Amino acid sequence: MDSIDKNTQLFMYLVGSFEMSAMMAMGKIKNPITDKTEKDLTQAQFSIDILDMLKAKTGSSLSEYESKYLENTLGQLKLNFIDEKKKDEIAEKPEESKAESPETKQETTEEKSE
Repeated sequence: MDSIDKNTQLFMYLVGSFEMSAMMAMGKIKNPITDKTEKDLTQAQFSIDILDMLKAKTGSSLSEYESKYLENTLGQLKLNFIDEKKKDEIAEKPEESKAESPETKQETTEEKSE
């Protein structure tokens, strides 16, 4: 195995490690040590930030394959992070969300017309 292949494999492992760390912190996969699903969005954001920094610092020194792998991983993580953040916001404000829902507005309108 030449050093380019080895470095590519090590890079992929590094990105994959931070991806798994972020996914565990978002509660998307179980922690293999505790066998529990835990959620810590601050830790998830930290892992995503590290990958963003890695992308910025490596710039054009990555192969096309490595660059696309990193970009795709970051994109997927950011979408999952946004999804989990929205879930938390909805869980924190269930009454506000219900009050603003279209069904509630319709019920309120029907009650007023009666």
